[in-house]
Amino acid sequence: MTLQPPAPVDCALETIGNTPVVRLRRVVPDGCADIFVKLESFNPTGCYKDRMAKSMIEEAEKRGDLKPGMTVVEATGGSTGSSLSLVCAVKGYTFLVATSDAFSFEKRRTMTTFGATLHITPSEGGKVTPDLIPTMMKYAEAATQEESHYFTNQFYNGDSIVGYEDIGHELVKQLPDGIDAFCGSIGTGGMVMGVSRVLKSKGFKTRIVVLEPASAPLITQGVKGPHSVEGIGIGFIPGHLEQHLYDEARAIEEGEARVMCRRLAREEGLLVGTSSGLNVVAAIQLAKELGPGKTVVTVASDTGLKYLNGTLFADS
Repeated sequence: MTLQPPAPVDCALETIGNTPVVRLRRVVPDGCADIFVKLESFNPTGCYKDRMAKSMIEEAEKRGDLKPGMTVVEATGGSTGSSLSLVCAVKGYTFLVATSDAFSFEKRRTMTTFGATLHITPSEGGKVTPDLIPTMMKYAEAATQEESHYFTNQFYNGDSIVGYEDIGHELVKQLPDGIDAFCGSIGTGGMVMGVSRVLKSKGFKTRIVVLEPASAPLITQGVKGPHSVEGIGIGFIPGHLEQHLYDEARAIEEGEARVMCRRLAREEGLLVGTSSGLNVVAAIQLAKELGPGKTVVTVASDTGLKYLNGTLFADS
C-alpha cells in the first residue's frame, strides 16, 4: 500500500501531531491483549511535549498574556524546554530555561541550539531528587517577576491540556473499535488527563492507568524518592492530575523500564526513552490481565536519540 504524503505546510509548527500508532509484536507474550503504541517521536523535536508547548504559547497569545518582544520562562528537564525552544524560535520569542545537569546532555544542547538561555541547577549525583524540580521552579517564578517575562508554568497551566487532547482525538480515529485500557507515566499529568477527557467524552469505557517510578511512589504510596527516569516523578502531585479521570495508579521498576527500552530497539525497531519503556512494561501487565481480544494503548513519549550519551543503551 502506498501512503499519500502530507501536503506542504507553512512552518514547522504545522508538523506537530497526527503521529502514527504501531502494534507491538515480539515483546508481547502469548495470550495477551493487543498492545498499540503511539509514536510521539514523529513530532519535530521527537517528543509529545511539542503539542503542549504549542498550545501554551498560542493560548497565551490569544488572551493577550504573551506579546511580541516578551521573554518566555519555564522550568523543565529538557523535553518541554526543547519543545518551547522550537516554538519560541518559530514565533520570535526569547526563551529562558531553568533546568539541571540531572537531565540529558542532548536535551540541553537542543534547547541552546534553538536559541534558549539556560540556568543550570546542580543535581545530587545526577538524580532527580524530590526537591530538584521545585528548586528549578522557584528560579523560574523569580525570573517572571519582570513585567516583560511570561511563565508558561507547565505543571499548572491548563493550556497544556488543549494540546494533549489531540492525542485522544487521534486515537479515537486510529482505533475506532475501542480501547480497553490506556496507560501513561505522570510528569505534569497533562497527557494522560487530556487523553482521558477525550475518551470519556466519546463514550469509550477505557480503563485509565497512571504510572510512576517504583523508587518514587508518591501517587501510589505517598512516598518521595530519587530516580533517573527523566520527565516523570517530579517530587509533588502535579496540578493537572484529577482522580476522577483515572482508575488506577501503578509504580513500575525503573530497571524493568530500561531493559524494555533495549528490547524495543532490538525486537521492535523502536528507539525510545526510559519513560516510554516504563509505559510499555505497564501496558504488558495490563495486556496479560485483560487477555486476548482486548486492546491496550500507551504512548512512546519521545525518541531514544535523546539518551545516547547516557547509560540507557550503554549495555546494548
